[in-house]
Amino acid sequence: MITFVVALIVLFAGYFFYGRLTEKIFGPDDRQTPAIAINDGVDCVPMKTWKAFLIQLLNIAGTGPIFGALMGACFGPVVFLWIVFGAILGGAVHDYMSGMISSRHGGASIAELSGIYLGKGALYSMRVFSVILLLLTGTVFVTSPAALINTLTGEKLGNTFWIVIILVYYVLATLLPIDKVIGKLYPVFGVVLIVMAVSISGAIIFLSKYHIPELQLANLHPENLPVFPFMFITVACGAISGFHATQSPMVAKCITSEREGRRVFYGAMITESVIALVWAAAGVAFYGNTELLSKSLTELGQSGVVYQISKTMLGPVGGALAIIGVVACPITSGDTAFRSARLILAEWTGLSQSKIGKRLIITLPLLGLGAVLTQLNFNVLWRYFSWSNQTLAMISLWVATSYLLKEGKYRFGSLLTALPATFMSAVSLTYILMAKEGFRLSEKIAYPAGIVFAVSLLIVYLVFFGRKLKKV
Repeated sequence: MITFVVALIVLFAGYFFYGRLTEKIFGPDDRQTPAIAINDGVDCVPMKTWKAFLIQLLNIAGTGPIFGALMGACFGPVVFLWIVFGAILGGAVHDYMSGMISSRHGGASIAELSGIYLGKGALYSMRVFSVILLLLTGTVFVTSPAALINTLTGEKLGNTFWIVIILVYYVLATLLPIDKVIGKLYPVFGVVLIVMAVSISGAIIFLSKYHIPELQLANLHPENLPVFPFMFITVACGAISGFHATQSPMVAKCITSEREGRRVFYGAMITESVIALVWAAAGVAFYGNTELLSKSLTELGQSGVVYQISKTMLGPVGGALAIIGVVACPITSGDTAFRSARLILAEWTGLSQSKIGKRLIITLPLLGLGAVLTQLNFNVLWRYFSWSNQTLAMISLWVATSYLLKEGKYRFGSLLTALPATFMSAVSLTYILMAKEGFRLSEKIAYPAGIVFAVSLLIVYLVFFGRKLKKV
């Protein structure tokens, strides 16, 4: 219990102190944001800060901070460290920089920013990579809520029915101006999501039958999966997630002042990490040990475990409220995943999105591909989503590092992003070398390769590029 409470306090302290440091290094000013300078009535629309915050939270908080946190909890209480410090030092910095740099480039996507700061090769590869990631993300966030709704309705209508319903909603949310559907629904669901997290945390703190284990550095995973790099890939959205780099530019088009950035981008990531921390704690507290938690995830699936925890801890009314939050979470990330993919493809093709007919040209094929991908195994999709997610986080942090170097923040400032970028570089390469869906190499090969790769990138950016860019 003490570990859990301290972890919550550290997260909030991180927002106030490290968040201010991040803001100071970036240096927001009074220049016009895309919401003011462009204001096209479709994607660049001025929004109040509280609404932009809730939209950003719902954009990034899919099933990741819930499902990922539960699967990460199978490693034991050591997962708390990754959620807390991964978010403060990596995830929130990543989201803030992605949003703020995008704002300074007219709301440009992470693919376009990669081209500006890493070169033409990065531009073309990131266009393809980010669209594929968004397709995987949108698909994951179709199948998981559909499975949960199907469970709630007694499996009378079946998964396919709910998948179709969700996809129809995604068409509307992807096509219509951001303030028509997303701007109206997200603030409501954002409040529900926060209330759900508070309710679950209250249950595990105040109900005496639940016990949250204290921090221990031992690996408690029943299958003995190594903490590095598997835990750092499994718990993505609750600590650091490249998917957020595709979402922050969307909200960057809606903030009315750069000075709102810390509250909107850094703050939403810290809030998501609180949600992840709550669900990681709930998983080990409810089942008592990592073996039972892992077994339940295998037998019931992630949706089934969420339903069982919510209904048992909070009763019918509280459980229903919690389930609404868990259903809304992925759906409100899936729709913006497809919307982000539309915007990237529009940038790529130069196709104006002012007319709904031109938006349809991109939207319908995207959602058609998503519908096909829903037929694949969810666990396989999740593994590829998780790795590509963290790889995009690595690239986004190197983009931010290059930006800071070009802004003359060579010494300390660029380390803000270069250090987490280096760490995520090691995580991404080591995982794909070791994983079943990767090259299945031994730790003796994968670990040194990951370290050499990460350190090499750090040297390239902070020495060679740093000296060159400092003269610009």
